[in-house]
Amino acid sequence: MTAPKELELKLALPPASLARLGQLPLVRKLKDKPERTSEVSVYFDTPKQKLRKHGVMLRVRRIGDRYIQTIKSDGRNGLIARNEWEADIPAPEPDLDLAAGTALEPLISRKLRAKLKPVFETRVARTVYPIVDREREIELTVDRGTIEAGERSAPLCEVELELARGEEADLFRFAREVAEAVPAQLAFRSKAERGYALIDDARDAPVKSVPIHLARDMTARAAFQAIVRACLKQVVDNEAALLKGEADGVHQMRVGLRRLRAAMSLFRELLDDSGTDAVKRQLKWVAGALTPARELDVLKSQVLAPVKRVGAKPRGSGLPDFSRALEAEHKKAYGRARGAVSSERFRTLSLDVAAWIETGAWTQRADDLIRARGERPVEMWAAEQLDRRWKKVRKKGRALDKLDAASRHKLRIQGKKLRYAAEFFDGAFRGKRARKRHGQFTAALKDLQDCLGVLNDVTVHEDRLVAMGVRRADASRKRAFAAGLLTGREMVRYDAAIKAARKAFAELAEVKPFWR
Repeated sequence: MTAPKELELKLALPPASLARLGQLPLVRKLKDKPERTSEVSVYFDTPKQKLRKHGVMLRVRRIGDRYIQTIKSDGRNGLIARNEWEADIPAPEPDLDLAAGTALEPLISRKLRAKLKPVFETRVARTVYPIVDREREIELTVDRGTIEAGERSAPLCEVELELARGEEADLFRFAREVAEAVPAQLAFRSKAERGYALIDDARDAPVKSVPIHLARDMTARAAFQAIVRACLKQVVDNEAALLKGEADGVHQMRVGLRRLRAAMSLFRELLDDSGTDAVKRQLKWVAGALTPARELDVLKSQVLAPVKRVGAKPRGSGLPDFSRALEAEHKKAYGRARGAVSSERFRTLSLDVAAWIETGAWTQRADDLIRARGERPVEMWAAEQLDRRWKKVRKKGRALDKLDAASRHKLRIQGKKLRYAAEFFDGAFRGKRARKRHGQFTAALKDLQDCLGVLNDVTVHEDRLVAMGVRRADASRKRAFAAGLLTGREMVRYDAAIKAARKAFAELAEVKPFWR
């Protein structure tokens, strides 16, 4: 069984746009006709999904009379590279004797052999275009079909670009040509991930961040790539949920963006180049497009909804009028968020960020000092960054009672970056003591962050309420009264939150750092 490193990019696109792929210059120049096949792939796992939990995929694909068994590791720290093992087998059932030397081998036991069963399948019409010239060889594969899991099914339409020869940058340049010709979006979810989501009935559900697996001997540069790949995946994977109007889809995409920008801050000593500056500007743009929608989601759920639940609607309060105005603002904000994420700018942004991660100028710096920094062990880099950020939080937290709203917001941001750093670098510190301290530290930091988040929400809500109740041209006296009523309720939350924040910081200050 062979084990090449699969190097590919996946693009999702609407079926109606497939015909336009044929107009791409490199496709039009092809002398050979594309290869067309029909394929049925059956994916296997145990009832408790042991393979999925360990990041391993096992499938048997039928092409005509031929059966091909494939094992993949999920590339948790990879964007376009996955380990893949393929072998021809004589029948549609997996041959686990051929799993020696693969990611599946450590999981094989008598119990697993007995419990392994088909869990879902894909039925695909595949068209393969060989893009070959003197500099590169890229296989453009178009898959159109369905994913089926029991009575559930979902359409599938995607393009895969696999690099057989040439530079990684060639793969991204061609992907951008495709994305400019058709409305194609970078996609991270494999067919296996989509099949499992179908089983869970969660194919367009919001996606949270996942643990990042860092080896202790990993360099700082490789660790940064692993981290930002995972962050970009969270951003892109929440596109469907956001476009459906899911509030948590907006939230989780913003979390992915914040984590990505926090990672860039943690590793900024490696990233001093114009390409990085361009990425920062693009990330700031999309974050800004989502912020009003998220702020209004929180305002509705934390301020207006509690009032409605308890029926606190004094006669003449103006709350119904205020509620209608808020709904109008909310609808407008979601329109802006959807417009940004469904735009060509967002599609090219995700590809450009992916290209920057893998092939950006920062990855090949000639400067000896910067190159040497990137080669340092991640454990050393992590300890220095965690120390530096912990000192900032500790210093500002001691003066919590004296901080104004702007300074508290800065403390909140510093705390958030420290928490993200603690999550990113979790795997770099092993041992029972480190594990225990890590759990205590992140739990205490989360408590402080939650309290500071409430304080920040109160400030943001006050500004929003005043703007909607007083400054709008169509504001009525009743609406102004409603805004004042809600602002007063927020101040009650403020008093409780500042007290809780003092307690949370005191408890955090007592926890020993897990990185020492």
